Amino acid sequence: MKISVESHVHAPVAAAWRAYTTPEDILRWNAASEDWHTTASTVDLREGGEFSSRMEAKDGSFGFDFAGTYTKVVPNERLEFSFGDRAAVVEFAPAGEGVDVRVTFDAETENPVEMQRQGWQAILDNFARYVEGKG
Repeated sequence: MKISVESHVHAPVAAAWRAYTTPEDILRWNAASEDWHTTASTVDLREGGEFSSRMEAKDGSFGFDFAGTYTKVVPNERLEFSFGDRAAVVEFAPAGEGVDVRVTFDAETENPVEMQRQGWQAILDNFARYVEGKG
């Protein structure tokens, strides 16, 4: 099953792309809530390149690595990646005074679909706020 989340970012496409693919920026926006943060991020932005982000609860109670391999990279337009036995696509589509960013990913089986949708949407909304605040 595929799940999609989307957010409109009031910023140029290039700014959104840069923030989505630059480790220093990822550290600033990659969290679903205020009690989580990303403590490390690496990006090798090319087809076959790997990425990794370490996400942790701020109280130190839990953490995990989110890592994968880029399978398609079209600058300012599209990222495709695999992570474990799952895949995702991130699309950047110019729209009005900004860009619509849509993430479509394979659902996992451990958590309810709505919980997964809410978590990924919260991260994408945090991303949009971060990019808009940089301008």
